[in-house]
Amino acid sequence: MIEFSVRKKSKKSNARLGVLKTPHGEVETPCFVPVATQATVKTLSAEDVVNAGTQMVISNAYHLHLRPGEKLIKSHGGIQKFSGLNLPVMTDSGGFQVLSLGFGRDFGISKVMKYDTGEVIMKGAQPKLLKITEDGVEFTSYVDGSKLFLGPKESIKIQEGIGADIMFAFDEATVPTANHEYTAESLKKTHRWADICLKAKKTDQALYGIVQGGKFKDLRIESAKFIATRPFDGFGIGGEYGSDKKKMVEMIKWVTDELPEEKPRHLLGIGYLEDMEPVIKAGVDTFDCTVPTHYARHGNAFTSKGKIDLTKTVWLSGKASKEPLDPKCECFVCQNHTKGYLSHLIRAHEILGLRLVTFHNVYYFNNYVAELRNKIKKGLI
Repeated sequence: MIEFSVRKKSKKSNARLGVLKTPHGEVETPCFVPVATQATVKTLSAEDVVNAGTQMVISNAYHLHLRPGEKLIKSHGGIQKFSGLNLPVMTDSGGFQVLSLGFGRDFGISKVMKYDTGEVIMKGAQPKLLKITEDGVEFTSYVDGSKLFLGPKESIKIQEGIGADIMFAFDEATVPTANHEYTAESLKKTHRWADICLKAKKTDQALYGIVQGGKFKDLRIESAKFIATRPFDGFGIGGEYGSDKKKMVEMIKWVTDELPEEKPRHLLGIGYLEDMEPVIKAGVDTFDCTVPTHYARHGNAFTSKGKIDLTKTVWLSGKASKEPLDPKCECFVCQNHTKGYLSHLIRAHEILGLRLVTFHNVYYFNNYVAELRNKIKKGLI
């Protein structure tokens, strides 16, 4: 189980400082949660993850079920012992894959729609590669092509086998192009599945309910009120956020205004640097995102002067080549390596380059949120 306490509330916003106690350690909130989809933060060792200032990670039940399978993880004593990640772990339920492998893949969209596809998902529509039923979702495995059914009972069983500190209820995450009628029908399933997840849980692992409702205020508020009445240990805020970041923050506030203050709130899949202060001020305690690892694998480093593209030849000559990524950063990468060396590694496709840039990015994101916690302490936000 977990314990959560709010230590300080901002007088300027909905931001708050808290402590989340789990069986594998305490987490100071607000907290950025790096993504460890397959029981690893890509390119980093378990020791790297901790040394980068990470307090908690989130893995994915769908992907871990496909390989290596929850039985193997359970036989090792749970995900911490299996992976060596000796820190709190969350597991996503697999609900996001309903979006990413469904309509999201069909139309090339995700949580935030960057451009108008011209498509409208209407009631009764089905994605091409999976089938959404009243009881769950029928997937086709990307590993071996076999059929896989995932519903609330199945998701909880998988997550219990994985042994994470915090599990999430199984839900349907909708895409930005879903209309009100489709989203309302989807929400009924998500709420029914939430109750089934609560009944199916047999362990003392914490379970978060997930608020859905798309971009529609009435549905978001309805979902928040419904999930808030259930005996969940915390709450996830999921689904899509339209096409406007300002609107996204407004949508989050619709939800946090309805959730009980004494329980933690996790924002699923949102965490660009520019998002962090606004979502924290909206009342979010923890949030996850693949940005620092994804960008690192493409040679991009985040710094106090902006993003640096290490694939460019400009970093291989002159004064800049001898500088650290960020002179203000205290991570071991910035203390020991230059832009020139890191650019060389990235351009030469050396694995070490991916590790070093990923470490810096994760450290930078964690430190950025630590600074935001200090701002809350000082009453600045």
